[in-house]
Amino acid sequence: MSGPVEFLASPSETLRVAQGFQLGDVDPDATPGYAGGKAEGVALLSAQDSKLAELQEMLFACGRFGSDRRVLLILQAMDTAGKGGIVAHVVGSMDPQGVQLKAFKAPTEEERAHDFLWRIENAVPGPGMVGVFDRSHYEDVLIHRVHGWARGPELARRYAAINDFEERLVQKGTAVVKVMLHISRDEQRKRLLARLDDPTKRWKYNPGDVEERAFWESYMESYQLVFEKTNSPAPWHVIPANKKWYARIAVQQLLLETLGSLGLEWPTVEYDVQAERLRVLQ
Repeated sequence: MSGPVEFLASPSETLRVAQGFQLGDVDPDATPGYAGGKAEGVALLSAQDSKLAELQEMLFACGRFGSDRRVLLILQAMDTAGKGGIVAHVVGSMDPQGVQLKAFKAPTEEERAHDFLWRIENAVPGPGMVGVFDRSHYEDVLIHRVHGWARGPELARRYAAINDFEERLVQKGTAVVKVMLHISRDEQRKRLLARLDDPTKRWKYNPGDVEERAFWESYMESYQLVFEKTNSPAPWHVIPANKKWYARIAVQQLLLETLGSLGLEWPTVEYDVQAERLRVLQ
């Protein structure tokens, strides 16, 4: 029996936002760098679970022994694009004690009393942790631009503040993985209808999501500006997400590559292993 179908080209390269990138050129139905279909993709996701879990445990162990290294996965997307599926099916394979998940909703009264990055800074992952932001500080330059809650000079200040914030994260040992899950407007309609048609999924439906659909083109323009103004020091990756299985294996591969690039090793213990073995055997 042959093994799982793997990527022909690294998602960190094929999905990375490069100079001249245009969101409108991305086909949400595509599967860049992957020649398999859904069955092969599902098999690959399962096959890589243990590898991802091992790397995450190694990162966590290193954090316990003084390492500053950590990973932050930032998930941005239009509603229904599959952020929850990424958390459940990709992040869910890792040990929860080493994962720090934060889903950012509308800011509280206390949060609104501070600058927009205040609540974000309070949620950054600690040493050895894999942090996951389900939405993030980018909402403050996306929805705020779309609805005119922030304009030119203030938006420029926020782009600059985001770049400075992420630069500080990187300097402190954080590997930042920024992902935009890109679905089509038609696919979103299908997913919204699926939620309405299935009683077990109606709890996920938010009438406000339909109102935001009217601003689709403005959101796409706002994402394009985000890619142009905040692609450094941590680059963006745009993942076609009409096929949920593809989005999941793409994010999984980005995490595998990121963790693999950290040069992780199991920490060296200070106690005498053989002496401890004798103690245990007594």
